[in-house]
Amino acid sequence: MVKLSRFESAECPVARSLDAIGDGWALLIIRDAFDGIRRFGEFQRSLGVAKNILATRLRSLVTHGILEIAPASDGSAYQEYVLTEKGRGLFAVIIGLRQWGEAFFYTEGEAHSVMVDHEQGQPLRALELRSADGRLLGPEDCRRVAPPTAR
Repeated sequence: MVKLSRFESAECPVARSLDAIGDGWALLIIRDAFDGIRRFGEFQRSLGVAKNILATRLRSLVTHGILEIAPASDGSAYQEYVLTEKGRGLFAVIIGLRQWGEAFFYTEGEAHSVMVDHEQGQPLRALELRSADGRLLGPEDCRRVAPPTAR
């Protein structure tokens, strides 16, 4: 994917985040990493993406500190890709995209994978955005404010 613009210095956190994540392939790699996939060949089989595209996306995710390369957990000579703290911070983003997709891209009763709580085996509740005092917030309840230096 050719990047037309760099947003690493952008004022907007969404733009900076997209600069690090890059595209949909990167999000699917991150999703698979949360599912326990760690090796290049496993990512390639899961995603069906061309090896050159996968290599580019993995390299970018490592460069941005979302994944790190570690020795294979089984002691073999292979290397594995492991989520960093920054990468694990994307869990709510992945769940949010999943829940949005479930709400808007499936017909009622259409089969799809379900994310469940490991301990209880129950589906996750919908993510909610709440104010500091606990009120449930929607888009109409929020606004973006310019940083103090730009006012």
